[in-house]
Amino acid sequence: MTTTIEVSGGNFRPYEVIVGRGLLAQLGPRVAALARGRTVVITDETVATLHGPAVLASLAAAGVKARLLTVPPGEGSKSFAELERLIDRMLAIGLDRKDVIVALGGGVVGDLAGLAAALYMRGIDFVQVPTTLLAQVDSSVGGKTAIDTPRGKNLVGAFHQPRLVLADIDVLATLPERQLRSGWAEVLKHGMICDVAFFDWLAGEGAVGSKGEPEALHRAVVRSVEIKSAIVGEDEKEAGRRALLNLGHTFGHAIEAELGFDEDVLTHGEAVALGCAMAFRFSAVRGLCAAADSERVEAVIADAGLPTRLEHAGAFSADRLRARMASDKKAEGGRLTLILARAIGDACVDKAVDRAAVHEFLKTEGAA
Repeated sequence: MTTTIEVSGGNFRPYEVIVGRGLLAQLGPRVAALARGRTVVITDETVATLHGPAVLASLAAAGVKARLLTVPPGEGSKSFAELERLIDRMLAIGLDRKDVIVALGGGVVGDLAGLAAALYMRGIDFVQVPTTLLAQVDSSVGGKTAIDTPRGKNLVGAFHQPRLVLADIDVLATLPERQLRSGWAEVLKHGMICDVAFFDWLAGEGAVGSKGEPEALHRAVVRSVEIKSAIVGEDEKEAGRRALLNLGHTFGHAIEAELGFDEDVLTHGEAVALGCAMAFRFSAVRGLCAAADSERVEAVIADAGLPTRLEHAGAFSADRLRARMASDKKAEGGRLTLILARAIGDACVDKAVDRAAVHEFLKTEGAA
């Protein structure tokens, strides 16, 4: 079964997200329909071994001339140094505006390759082929591209929509269990934002998706993309409703930054899961949502094998975490902007969160 979701709205060119099995073999004809010149496949060294041969074979069979460029695996590749190295290699090849980049990999590759595509000659086309669950349900859709800096995550980037997203469910079978669980955090987040019925399914019958069951994964990816594409279509540049997609991210990004983006300690998905649990607890403290909703969210996250408490990630300073949160992209006018919740399936943007209240909450969460 193959499902196609159109992402459209705003001022960007509509494109399709195709979800199904065996899609890597279809990449060649689909890229051939878009490319007017050459194709460069950007991937990391791990994914190159797993899926590079199949992708290059599909492109070659369709008559597409392709080169494979690899970057080191891990969050460390989302850096100025790696971006510069990648663009220099593209220049050495002599890519022009008729050429197409294929981003083959997880969120790191998608973000880095997408930003390179946005910057190269002021923007060339690119195709997202996400190979992790987290990338399939979140980062490959919506056109956000970015690199990290020592001061925070995703602080340097651009909005650059892909021409096509190809989400092959079969490639998820190669993921380690921890990476699959990390992607499941973003799936749960979509239910928390605006679809309580989806969240209920994920917590019940659909929970087998977190263990790799293909039919449940297909449904989870499709519904997540539907939710994200509808929001992106209304608000491409995050001027309003798109900010809801950052539920859990302000807490999560601060924790990741304090850990030096060390994915051996905490993956991005684990940070999002922890951040979502904290956002619901903070919402309950502020009287926005019922304590029962906060408790249920925490239980469902824990049942998926994801962290819900600060101590699961290590020891933290409340002052340092609050400072990290204050440098978040969503902070405005000296106050914190947080995505909170009135209920499961009813997230909201609060642009006037007092820093002292956040500091006190972090102390109650176990930060020193």
